[in-house]
Order: sequence, then C-alpha cells, then structure tokens
Amino acid sequence: MDVKGTRDPRRWWILIVLCLSTLVLVVDSMALTVAVPVMTGEIGASAQETQWILDSYILVFAGLLLTSGSLGDRFGRRKVMLIGLLLFGAASLAATWCTNPGEVIAVRVAMGVGGALIMPSTLSILITVFDEDERGRAMAAWSSVSMLGLVGSPVLGGVLIEHFSWQSIFFINVPIVVLAIVAGLTLMPESRAPWQKPDPLGAVLSAVGMTALVWWIIELPQHGALGGRSTFTLVVALASLAGFVIWENVTKSPMVPLVLFKHRNFSGGSLSLALVQIGNGGLLLVLTQYLQFVLGYSPIKAGLAFLPLAITALLGNGVGVKLAAKYGNRWVIFAGMLVMVACFALLSTVSADSGFTVPAVSLGLLGLGAGLAMPAAVGALMGTIPEDKAGVGSALNDTIQQAGTALGIAILGSLLSSGFADRMPEQTPEEARHSIAGAVAGGDAGLIATAREAFTASMSTTFTVSAIGVAAAALLATLVMRDDRRKPDAAGRTPDAESRTPDAEGRTPNAEDRTPGAADRTAENQPEPVV
Repeated sequence: MDVKGTRDPRRWWILIVLCLSTLVLVVDSMALTVAVPVMTGEIGASAQETQWILDSYILVFAGLLLTSGSLGDRFGRRKVMLIGLLLFGAASLAATWCTNPGEVIAVRVAMGVGGALIMPSTLSILITVFDEDERGRAMAAWSSVSMLGLVGSPVLGGVLIEHFSWQSIFFINVPIVVLAIVAGLTLMPESRAPWQKPDPLGAVLSAVGMTALVWWIIELPQHGALGGRSTFTLVVALASLAGFVIWENVTKSPMVPLVLFKHRNFSGGSLSLALVQIGNGGLLLVLTQYLQFVLGYSPIKAGLAFLPLAITALLGNGVGVKLAAKYGNRWVIFAGMLVMVACFALLSTVSADSGFTVPAVSLGLLGLGAGLAMPAAVGALMGTIPEDKAGVGSALNDTIQQAGTALGIAILGSLLSSGFADRMPEQTPEEARHSIAGAVAGGDAGLIATAREAFTASMSTTFTVSAIGVAAAALLATLVMRDDRRKPDAAGRTPDAESRTPDAEGRTPNAEDRTPGAADRTAENQPEPVV
C-alpha cells in the first residue's frame, strides 16, 4: 500500500494547531513565575497561599493526565483538546478579575483541568496524523515551539508586568486559545479509537495516586520524605498506584495498556526521559535566581539570558532529525544526553565571580543536547504506541515526565536551600539564612557577598546531581532501547513501523489489517478520517 497516499494533505496546518495548543500551556506556566511577586503582593497572598497558587495547577494537571488521554481515545482527541482549550481560555479570562488568593487558586485549578485535557491530545494527534517517515520532523517542530515558549515566556512576562499588570499574564492566553480553537475547528480532522467499555475505577485510582504522589513530592523540602503528613500522603499514593496497576492487569477493558512497558523503546524512553526531567527540573529555578540575585539581572534581562538555549535547541532539533534517520534514535539520544551532561558539569564550576560567560556556554550546550535527544526519545517511544491507544499512551509518557519534573524540582530545590543554609554564618537572620532573596533584600554588602558565595557553592552541588541523573538516563537509553530498522520487502516497499506495533493485548497486526485503503472511505459514510 502506498503509505504516502494516505497522508492528510492538511497535516502541516494541523501541526500549527498542535503547536499553538502546547504553546499556551508553556507561556502560562513560565510567564506566571515572573508575575508571582507582584501578583501575590497586590492580592495580599500569604506564603502558603502563594504556594497553593503555584501547586494547585500541577496537582490537578498531573492527576488527570491519564484520564484525559483515555477520554480522547474514546470520545475524540480533537473534541477533548478543544474542550480543554475552551476551559483553559475561560479560566485565564476569569483570572483577570480575581481580587483575592482564593479566586486565583480556583482559576488555577480550572486551568489545570484544561491543561490536562490539552496536553495528551496534542501528542496523540501528532502521531496519528504523521507517519513514521515524517514524524521526526513534526516532533522536532513541536519541540522547537515548546522551547521557544519556554525561553521567551519569562521575557514576555517581564514586559507585561513592567508595562501593564499581573492580570495581563493571564489575558495573553486568551488570543492564543481563540486562534487555536478556530484553527482546530477548521483544519483538524477528528480521530478516536474503536469504542470500548470505560474504566471508571482505573480513572479514580490513577487520579488519586498521581495527585497524592505529586503532592508528596512537592512537600519533600518542607516536611521530608516521612515527616508530618508526608507519611499518610505517601501511603495513599503507593496504595492507589499499586491498586491501579493490579486493576489494569485484571480488567478486560483497561484504561492504560501497561503492556506498553514490555516494549523496550517505550520503557527505556519513558524512564530515561524521567531521569532527564529530574536533572532538568530545577535548572530554570536555580539559574534564574543566579542571574537575578548573584549577577543582578532584571527579570527581562534574565529571560533574554536564556536565548542561547533557544537558538541551539532549534539547531539541535534540525540536526537531530537527519542524524536519527541515518544512525537511529538510540545513538542520537545517547549523544544528545552526553552533551547535556557536559552542560551540567560546566555549570557545576560556576562561582560568584564567574559572570555570564560560563552559564551562556552551558545553556548553549543544554539546548543543543536537548534538541538532539528529546525529540528522538519521544519519537521512539511514541512510535511503539498503537493508534487506538495514542491518547492514553501519550498521557502515560506525559505523566512519567511530569512526575520526574516535580521530583527534580523538589530534590534540587531542597539540595539548594539546605546547602545554602549550611554555608551561611550561624548568626545570620533567619530569612537571610534560608533565602538568597532575603539576604539581598537586607542590603548589607558583607551579607550579600557571603550569600552569593554560599548560593553558587550549593548551586554547584545541585548541578553535579543533575549531571549524574542525565548520565544515568543516557546509559539507560543506550542499554534498553533498540533502533527499529525498517527493511524494504521484495517489491521495494518500506512498511510503516506502526503496522508492526503491538496492540493493547500484545498482538502485532499487519499493515493491511490496520489501515483502510482510500477506496474504503467514502464521503457519505465517513466525512472525517477516524483512526
């Protein structure tokens, strides 16, 4: 069968819709970090309320990812994504009228629900629209837009805060959402899996388990692994997730095909990406503080300092696609992660008087390494997912990475704060002893110099741990993953790799059994291509 003949002619326009949908999540998350000091001051939020403003989103988002991926497979991925965009945009608009912390927390929860509906759908639609030959380029473009949003959002946030108000941080989401919805309705076909029975128990167990796990991770720096209520939270997380795994293995209609973990590329790719996210988790948090409190950069200048990361990531994405096609994903992932290890190793040498040269080179290496490794890793593992499980498979990958990111922020943040406090003199005031921001705010030149030395020393420790985590990810990916080299048949045709992907029950269908020919579709009985 001519695979190219079945390609949707609108696929590159569809990719633009997916990029816009992902961009709105990245822009909101990163721009908000710049707005938090001004916003919390104006609405009178306490330290605990500020923490809830930040954490409520990620708790809901992580808890609902698997359920929303399953909903997309059952009811339509475009439909679920558009509902998520509508909810996210409405909540963003509502945030512009918030006047107290409770209202902001409420809209952040609603945005978390919307984000959870959007994220799995974008990646699942991408892998169903693009075949194996073009998926690498599509994934690289999708990753490049995410990286640009990641780097550009703090700059955008700083400009909006400086010239307008903190409400503008939320309002900027609205036009992006409107554009994505209009484009989605006009350009994007619907796709869904064959109908199967819902799995409400699996949905509840996954939501409770992931929410409790992320909550436990978030509270690690404050309560420790088993201190205070952490023990109860951890027990709930482990019991729920264990129950989820058991149930998914015995039910006839599982929400999540755990058989995917038997595929080396899926298990190796997912776990290596989780380790990378643990290493990357605290990078922006740590470097942003270094730029602002050690080098004295403004928020806008600190955002612009991440440009080397964006530029080299775009370069890495482009080069990575060509190298993966020639040498296979596994070795591109390995090479990219080694470059990322070099970045963290270089950052571990930064001192208070290093200036910006070493961080700039390090960020360039990080962008290049991530540009090579991340799209290849995601593409390799997503290529193992059957099309009828694209939504929940994508959500499973997203969930593992979200847990890795949260764990990385918790671990590296805890290492940074404890290392900073240990290096500050005993007689230092409490606020200055536990925060470089507090030390700088005090205005004492001697204390500020000491705080900068203590911060960069503890920063060196966190980046050493990050280097170890990414090195472990590189080793894991190389040992576990395999390159699925496609060979032409006797007629010179190259079968689509997805035609050999095991389904939810571990069976391997033939391409002829999976993909209907053009003659099987008629305008009368199937106006939209349905996967």
